[in-house]
Amino acid sequence: MATLVFDTHAFVKKLTTAGMPEAQAEILAQEQANLIENRLATKVDITTLEKNIEMKFEAKIESVKSDIIKWVAGLLIAQAALVAALLKLFTGA
Repeated sequence: MATLVFDTHAFVKKLTTAGMPEAQAEILAQEQANLIENRLATKVDITTLEKNIEMKFEAKIESVKSDIIKWVAGLLIAQAALVAALLKLFTGA
């Protein structure tokens, strides 16, 4: 996962300027940095995930195409055999 830059010092400074106690602001900044580092997905993460899903989807489509071709070919052969049998039956040949 790509690393994002989070300026904890500037964050603490903003919070203390707004009236929050410094110790509380530091803990909040630390937890915010941990959250960003461990839980936040970056554009690179999302792009990588998108490519992986797309590859799996394309592989599944190819598999289904192959299955359809097998079924169609089998049904064509069965249909040809059925037509031949019916012709033989009704023409008496």
